[in-house]
Amino acid sequence: MTIVVLVIHVLIAITLIGVVLLQRSEGGALGIGGGGGGLVSTRSAGNILTRATGFLAAGFIATSIMLAVLADTGREETSVIESTADEQSQPAEEEPAGPSVPNR
Repeated sequence: MTIVVLVIHVLIAITLIGVVLLQRSEGGALGIGGGGGGLVSTRSAGNILTRATGFLAAGFIATSIMLAVLADTGREETSVIESTADEQSQPAEEEPAGPSVPNR
């Protein structure tokens, strides 16, 4: 299930990037962009791209939330404090008395 949602999430992200890049710039930054003409210069095409961006953004957020919920399922709740207390209460393994010399 997680893999299916992840694949859908990646496809939505790629499509969202493409749709945002197709939109006409308003040219508010430093007077660049927004020149006349272009591939998508009509108002109706701009509305379609704006609506598509909204739907894709909603899908992206929905799949992000679904992935977060799926990542949390199946995990058992553990505490770092309890796990360190358990490790300290267990007896340590005995080490050899003398130094060990590797065999050649």
